[in-house]
Amino acid sequence: MPHEVLMPHEALVSHEVMPPLLEVRDLRVAFTTPRGRVQAVDSIGFTVEAGRTLGIVGESGSGKSVTSLAVMGLHRGAEVEGSIALDGRELTGLSEKELSRLRGRKMAMIFQDPLSSLHPYYTVGEQIAEHYRVHFRASRATAKRRAVDMLGEVGIPEPARRAGEYPHQFSGGMRQRAMIAMALACEPDLLIADEPTTALDVTVQAQILELVARLQEDRGLGVIMITHDLGVVARVAHEVLVMYGGRAAEQAPVDDLFAGPVHPYTQGLLESLPRLDDADDAPLRAIPGAPPSLLAPAPGCAFAPRCARAAAAGEAERDRCARERPVLTAYGAGSAHRSVACHFAGPAAAGPAAAVKEGVR
Repeated sequence: MPHEVLMPHEALVSHEVMPPLLEVRDLRVAFTTPRGRVQAVDSIGFTVEAGRTLGIVGESGSGKSVTSLAVMGLHRGAEVEGSIALDGRELTGLSEKELSRLRGRKMAMIFQDPLSSLHPYYTVGEQIAEHYRVHFRASRATAKRRAVDMLGEVGIPEPARRAGEYPHQFSGGMRQRAMIAMALACEPDLLIADEPTTALDVTVQAQILELVARLQEDRGLGVIMITHDLGVVARVAHEVLVMYGGRAAEQAPVDDLFAGPVHPYTQGLLESLPRLDDADDAPLRAIPGAPPSLLAPAPGCAFAPRCARAAAAGEAERDRCARERPVLTAYGAGSAHRSVACHFAGPAAAGPAAAVKEGVR
């Protein structure tokens, strides 16, 4: 019997478009405090593909960590609205028991301070083994072997011996490697790294970033890298989400963002980085003012009080920035993957972004 031949249009139909590993839509997170209601995250949306890295950047208080904790379902007592879909499964509204089954097994997180995340009374190996046993109901011997194997995979020398040591006996870099080993022990699909290199020196930082990149390539991990360090973003990310005041300011592929940021806040972040072509005594550039209070958010653009572009605009433009909140919309002809929330978005007159990118790569 002859083989059936597919016509070109039939062949195209037969290949389904795979959904993203993680899809977040219109995420809102609010907390009730003694001083009032805090809208920590307001209408954030993004996707993460398997094997790719999304960098989330912004100043302290911009909502980066709150967003990641919402994905993990770790906000107790917060109001979480919107959609968080992991591998097509909706996470918003799941019970704590259901989320516990997914944490570690399907998604995992490494935190900024591994010393406070590791229990001081148990050895590093015991903690990794227990994490593995919870999800796979493995024997103690099997879980112990898994812990030793994972410590070896993340580059800790003499893993069998070091598995029997306590967190305080590890250096900062090795503790972070141990946290990565624990996060990946159950082979999750999504890894969220919340400021994983902030407390490390630059040499160890580079080693940790290279480790995450290698593990991502080997395992096809989707990664969310949360950081305030644009050098880290330039090095590891494929896509970038810039947050300000709990909202998205700009989203773009990493090369597009560094080649030409179009939101004034993104431009300010890049201009505040030290540059290789600056004089040794050149002062660092800073964004004037302070981040907005999330207790009483302004009705218009959250960045307007600090925006040099708004300050230089006419009265009508300034009034629009003060009263009308900009909506995140596609930017540039045919740019389906770039969006910005600014009434007057555009490239800076003489932006140093390209030079900065070369310096932080």
